[in-house]
Amino acid sequence: MGDVLAGIHATWEFEPDSVLIRFTRGNRGTPKLFQVLDERRVPLEALESVTLSPGKRGTVVLHAVPRPGADPLMDAAAGQLKEGADPYRLVLPAERETLAEYYADELRTVLPGPGAGPAARCLVSSVGTPRQFKAYDGKAVFDGDKVSFRWSWTGASSAKWKAGDQNYAVSELTGVEWRSPEVFDGYLRLLLRGAPGGSGERPSQADQDPAAVVFGLGYGPVHESLPFAAAVLEAVREAAPVQPAAPAPPHDPAGVAERIRHLGELHSAGLVTDEEFRAKKAELLAEL
Repeated sequence: MGDVLAGIHATWEFEPDSVLIRFTRGNRGTPKLFQVLDERRVPLEALESVTLSPGKRGTVVLHAVPRPGADPLMDAAAGQLKEGADPYRLVLPAERETLAEYYADELRTVLPGPGAGPAARCLVSSVGTPRQFKAYDGKAVFDGDKVSFRWSWTGASSAKWKAGDQNYAVSELTGVEWRSPEVFDGYLRLLLRGAPGGSGERPSQADQDPAAVVFGLGYGPVHESLPFAAAVLEAVREAAPVQPAAPAPPHDPAGVAERIRHLGELHSAGLVTDEEFRAKKAELLAEL
């Protein structure tokens, strides 16, 4: 595709095999999480679906949904992100609805679809390491190989002080559990290998668990703790055996013809230049 669709807090650049999402910095109201992410390249095989729907105050929203297992950030978030902080939502002025609908149709023709199932490996990279943040009861540090918890004398429970500072190698972990700091009793818990259900005989409360840190007012904010959780989750999955990916579905000639027809409508409406029309039409014909 190679085209750019500019939204309020981000721009999406459409490429033949991926979407490059660049988040706007410095704009008033831009979520801090977007500023931390900066930009993300999302392979088309990482996406399950895309929708276009009316937004608030004269906007439309182009929303992509990643496949389970494809993006460690969204897997760690587990549906807890507020709507405005979802990095897969592109909010656009309503006058760009026709163009956004065209791109949504383009994406739908090349996405694996819901039938593809979970991704066999991480396809979207998390924010790199090292990472760290301050929790209410200690400091969490991840260097790419191990997670360390250093307890705070003002916030840590007696159980954590008794256990002492903790270090967990990636090889000891099966995943992470992140409970948003924007809800009551938020925390980050490491799931340990060999413990049934990731808990075993461990305390049910995170403030008593040496493999967890708890959040609080100003501690472990989303833009710090969620990328941390995603980086750990990505490292855990990379250490696991890779399963073969499902083959990409073949192109449908009828679908390509419909896309060319839609492109012609955009060209006639003046939304696509002559040069863009010729280049895109040649690109579509090459798929046959």
